[in-house]
Amino acid sequence: MAYKTIWEIEVRHDGLGKYRHIRGSDKYVVEQKASYQKLQWDEQWQRKLEADHRAQERRLAAEQKERLREQVASEKERLKAEAQRYKDERNQGAIDRDAEAKAAIEVLKNILHQTLRVNDAIDWNQLKDTTTFKESPPKLELPPPPENRPLPTAPTLDVVPLKPVPAVRSNSPDAAKYQPVLGFLDHLFPSRKARKLEEAEALFQKDHARWVEECKRFDDQDDSELQKWEHKKKVVENRNAAFCADWERSIERTRKEDTDSWSWWEKNCEQVRDKHSEAMKEWAQRKDKFYARQKESSAAIDQNHENYMARDQGAIADYCDSVLSNSSYPDYFQKELDLDYNADTRTVVVEYDLPSPESLPTLKDVQYVQSKDEFKETHLSERERDSLYDSLLYQIALRTIHELFEADTADALDAVVFNGIVTAKDKTTGRNITACVLSVLARKEPFMHINLAGIDPKACFKSLKGVAASRLSGLSPIPPVMMIDKNDRRFVAGYRIADYINESTNLAAMDWEDFEHLIREVFEQEFVSGGGEVKVTQASRDGGVDAVAFDPDPIRGGKIVIQAKRYTNTVGVSAVRDLYGTVMNEGATKGILVTTADYGPDAYEFAKGKPLTLLSGSNLLHLLEKHGHQARINLREARQEDKQKL
Repeated sequence: MAYKTIWEIEVRHDGLGKYRHIRGSDKYVVEQKASYQKLQWDEQWQRKLEADHRAQERRLAAEQKERLREQVASEKERLKAEAQRYKDERNQGAIDRDAEAKAAIEVLKNILHQTLRVNDAIDWNQLKDTTTFKESPPKLELPPPPENRPLPTAPTLDVVPLKPVPAVRSNSPDAAKYQPVLGFLDHLFPSRKARKLEEAEALFQKDHARWVEECKRFDDQDDSELQKWEHKKKVVENRNAAFCADWERSIERTRKEDTDSWSWWEKNCEQVRDKHSEAMKEWAQRKDKFYARQKESSAAIDQNHENYMARDQGAIADYCDSVLSNSSYPDYFQKELDLDYNADTRTVVVEYDLPSPESLPTLKDVQYVQSKDEFKETHLSERERDSLYDSLLYQIALRTIHELFEADTADALDAVVFNGIVTAKDKTTGRNITACVLSVLARKEPFMHINLAGIDPKACFKSLKGVAASRLSGLSPIPPVMMIDKNDRRFVAGYRIADYINESTNLAAMDWEDFEHLIREVFEQEFVSGGGEVKVTQASRDGGVDAVAFDPDPIRGGKIVIQAKRYTNTVGVSAVRDLYGTVMNEGATKGILVTTADYGPDAYEFAKGKPLTLLSGSNLLHLLEKHGHQARINLREARQEDKQKL
């Protein structure tokens, strides 16, 4: 049969203190199981937090009521009312706890009936991610455009003063005005006439000279006023010209600033558009990648569905594991299991880790004793606990078989083998023991005709020829009806090497395949005394495993991965890191690295605190000598031989 790759993921929840190794032949299915397991544990953790919160609230409420009762001690009526309210709340708390306790016991009594109300078959379409891409596309947010600034208003110009008006000048003296009036005597006496004429002429000349002087004074005054006016006019015109020039410059500056603002805004918008374009491309890539992953996931689910319907062995095993993983149990159930499907016999073998007796709730009922202000708790008796535990384990066995058969839509199962494994404290030794306490093989056709809603779980289990201890809580081990085949198809038959080596054999120069078989042989001799077994893998050294030891010891035993490194140089930390990854992937309890050389400090530092053992060349020689074999290690000689081969 062709080797199939086994994928494994370790899932942990620090809050609940739980961990689980999830294995399967399909990587996506394993990842889906791991995600579902994390989701279940997160829900359990949330319920635990809520329960703790309710308990804390009840405790705080009780403390608060107590404080209130002390504060109102002097107020009798109020004290009485508060006391009654306090007792009512305490009584209600007892009722709530009593209901929770009874509900928890009732759940255990009806653990089988719970699965009869649901269809355990997996809805493949519900496994698909049909959510839409929720990330909104990036918005194009351009900066607000600049506002044009208002242009400066035109300046108010000064008024040019009016041109001065010339002063009004009197008319020049009229000579006719100064003509003397001559009488008769003046005509008779020429001297008199001449005198009057002279007097008139003199008066005329005097007035005319005064008029001329007055005209000159006005002319000088008009010239002065005109010069002042022209000066004022020039000053006003120059000032108005300066105002206009400043206004025009302000307008030009404002327009330039507006132009620069718009230019900056356009460049900024261009940069924003470029960034938005890049963001849109990245968003589109994320969106395409999201739907591509979704499509790939759906295709993987469809392929797994096809493989399941085609009754592929690995797909059947993964499907059965998923069915049981989906089964809902109380939070304190570990739900750890291992299963294997045999295609030839159409049988699935389930090794189920059952809850220990001490993990079950024992609180039967709660009452509030008002006279003593305390809660009275009644727990299940030892006989009741044993009876409940036995019934629970029989129910889990029948429930598991029912879920697998009901979910078998591919009709790939003819039989289910259930092995119930319990790890609990042995009351006689005080140490934890692991034992198979019940085992049963159920055929599909007769089992599906059983009315599980009306049966006695133990009687039904016995009718199926199931094997169980008389009292399951006693943890008496029983031989399983059938066990999971632990054989790894990578293993090949080993051959003996140790008998052919002696003091002259240089292990560092040995053929690498012979060296691996020698390591298998010496570790087989190391483990054989405890019933262990060591097998060597194929020459391809698939999975980084050279040999695997199975130690049956219940405390220190388990699967041990062994790697052999026939090195002539110091082994670095990378080889130790690879070994640790292999241990995790194989689900092994320990890893051993054996080399003919030695390890660097970083290798020892990495291995510290991990389930890893590093054996150097000297450790290997000591182990060979312990089992009666002699050899030597000469790294220089081996390096020279390697150079000659090259």
